[in-house]
Amino acid sequence: MEEATALYRRALEVHPEFAAAHSNLASILQQQGKLPEAISHYQEAIRIQPGFADAYSNMGNALKEMHDINGALQCYTRAIQLNPRFADAHSNLASIYKDAGQIPEAIRSYKMALKLKPEFSDAYCNLAHCMQIICDWSEYDMRMRKVVSIVRDQLNMKRLPSVHPHHSMLYPLGHKFRKGIAARHATLCSDKVALLHKKPYKHSKHLANGRLRIGYVSSDYGNHPTSHLMQSVPGLHNMQKVEVFCYGLSPDDGTSFRRKVQSEAEHFVDLSKYPCNGDAADKINSDGIHILINMNGYTKGARNEIFALKPAPIQVMWLGYPGTSGADYMDYIITDHVTSPKQLVEQYSEKLAYMPYTFFIGDHCHMFPHLMHYEEVIAGMSNPLVMGTVEGKLITPIQDRSLKLLPFDTPRSVGKPTKWRCYIEDNPHNSAEQVADNIPPADGQESPLHPRPYTMPPTLRSAYGLPAQGIIFCNFNQLYKLDPGKKYTQCER
Repeated sequence: MEEATALYRRALEVHPEFAAAHSNLASILQQQGKLPEAISHYQEAIRIQPGFADAYSNMGNALKEMHDINGALQCYTRAIQLNPRFADAHSNLASIYKDAGQIPEAIRSYKMALKLKPEFSDAYCNLAHCMQIICDWSEYDMRMRKVVSIVRDQLNMKRLPSVHPHHSMLYPLGHKFRKGIAARHATLCSDKVALLHKKPYKHSKHLANGRLRIGYVSSDYGNHPTSHLMQSVPGLHNMQKVEVFCYGLSPDDGTSFRRKVQSEAEHFVDLSKYPCNGDAADKINSDGIHILINMNGYTKGARNEIFALKPAPIQVMWLGYPGTSGADYMDYIITDHVTSPKQLVEQYSEKLAYMPYTFFIGDHCHMFPHLMHYEEVIAGMSNPLVMGTVEGKLITPIQDRSLKLLPFDTPRSVGKPTKWRCYIEDNPHNSAEQVADNIPPADGQESPLHPRPYTMPPTLRSAYGLPAQGIIFCNFNQLYKLDPGKKYTQCER
């Protein structure tokens, strides 16, 4: 690759208006992670040859990597205008729609790509995932058989599978296939950083001021389930023994979740300001981190190339991605005996670090203190509220009023006796829409409209258009995690 880069640069010295050389050099630079320089050469190729559809599509890929979604959308659209039969551009455009949640548009573009290129494996597997997202289970078994066949063939040919590691958990692939998919993606990360020609890092063998330095790396310090679960973790360490660094891979989203992590971590570093993975790894290594924790795995926003450079002596998977990384540069995965049974140890590339009960944590006692004020749920009722006492009198469920609870001390639900000061206030809301409008923010953020303690509206089935009797099946995951088997299992129970 270095030889090819030198040859393209030499060609451009001799012939600066050589559009194909600009485009091919840009492709190599893109693989090396030198995205701004790559885009510059794509632009030169297009300037010289305005109808260069491939250059537009490839520049769109580079812009997408830089999170310039609008720029990528314009490039893919222009590539299709120039060449309506350009299957790759249709597939790339579909990926933009898919990431933006515009699933019908994504499905149309993937189907067009497959019409133009019937054996387009990437387009087929991404279309299969779109069908999962909207719970379209027509021809489900046939689709799954083809996905498994595609992955099997790609792994046998040592190609990068068209199924992403995160999505591999959705399909009937088996542990061996899932590990193989992860391993191919891990190898891709190693290949990318090898192009940086960085020397191996030296790691400190001594504690800094007698303290262990732990670094938590995540793109999800903000309004995201990862922060909903662990936002209090940085501030709960014993600061006499541990020095906490949080490395954010995404810009500040302005939420209270980001502010809490930033304020309670001893050090917070915004790595989104370090677009080069080599520079980001340099920063982590210079901080003298002893244990570096990867909270993304193969989820959106991950930068596993940083870990591939091994900036810390011990690197650990935790929380955001429960599967194996398939990487030789990840040493441990923090898990539990239910998630990772001992008999499946060979399906992990990491050593298993077991937590006594579960690796999965929650921060709901801090996010939703109003929901911890329940003394007892009344059994057998279709819309149970709360039991408590006011001046020695029993509070029973009240259909048209809200119950406000102010705790004196720790709720009984966390193991200590408690007293309650409670009072009831009229609920002015009459319609289901008004009741729903008064519900506190689902993400747990405090706001001027919903200061804590919250006033809890009645838990009425009718407010949500539900019948008074019967079992209600709830799914608080994204819909793509469902499949026909889960649906029928629930119904049969």
